[in-house]
Amino acid sequence: MQAQPPQQASSAILETSAQASVDGSEKKDFPLKFCTVCASNQNRSMEAHLVLSLASYPVISFGTGSAVRLPGPSIDKPNIYAFNSTTYDEMYQELKHKDPRLYTANGLLGMLDRNRHIKGSPERWQDWKVGVPRKDGVQDGVVDVVFTCEERCWDIVVEDLLNRNSPLNRLVHIINVDIKDNHEEAVVGGKGILELAHMLTAAAKEEREKYGEAYMRDSVDKRVPEVLASWQEKFPNLPALWTVGYF
Repeated sequence: MQAQPPQQASSAILETSAQASVDGSEKKDFPLKFCTVCASNQNRSMEAHLVLSLASYPVISFGTGSAVRLPGPSIDKPNIYAFNSTTYDEMYQELKHKDPRLYTANGLLGMLDRNRHIKGSPERWQDWKVGVPRKDGVQDGVVDVVFTCEERCWDIVVEDLLNRNSPLNRLVHIINVDIKDNHEEAVVGGKGILELAHMLTAAAKEEREKYGEAYMRDSVDKRVPEVLASWQEKFPNLPALWTVGYF
C-alpha cells in the first residue's frame, strides 16, 4: 500500500456513526458516509455503490470522464452519453433497440439494468456541488471517505478538491482501490471496498466507545493508515493509495 500522510491532522472528519459491525450483521449506530468514483459511473463505482447501499451505508457515486463511454460494436465506435442528463434507463433502452444480442452478450444491458434500479443518471464528480443537501442519504452534501477505482480517477479527485480551495474546511479521506474495468473484477473490488467500509466504521465506533463524551474525531482519522494496512493484508490483489483532501 502506498500512502500520502494527512497534512493537517488536527482537522478531522470521520463521522462517529456505524450502521454495521465488521461482518455487517448488526445494525449501525452512526453510519459513515461514502462516495464511490470511477471513469464513467457505470461499472466499478456502481458495483461498490450497490454493495454499500445494501449494507445500509449512506453512499453516492460519480464518474470523472468528460463523457460516459460504453463499448460499441467496435473499438472505434463507442457509445457516448452525457453525464447528469442521460439516464441509465435511456441508455438501456437505446442499446436494447440497437443490438440486444450484442449488448446482452457483453454484459452492458445487465449492468445498465442494475444501475437504473440504483439511481437515475450517471453523475460527474467535477459537477458535484459539495455541501448542497441531497436526498439520497447524504443530506449535508459531504462524505467521510471517497473510494476511487483507478489511479487516474484518484488523481482527478485530489486535484479537483485542491482547485476548490476548501470552502467548507472539511477533511475527507480519498482512498484508491485499483480495480480492472470488467464485470468480474468489479464484483471482487466491490467486496473489498465493502470490507474496508466495515473496518473504518468499526474503528470509528471503537473510538466513540473509548472516549465517550470526550470523543475527538481526529482520533479516528489517525487510525486510517493502520486500518488500511490491515485491510491490504486481506486484499493484496487490490493495490491501495490513500491521501486526504478538504471539501
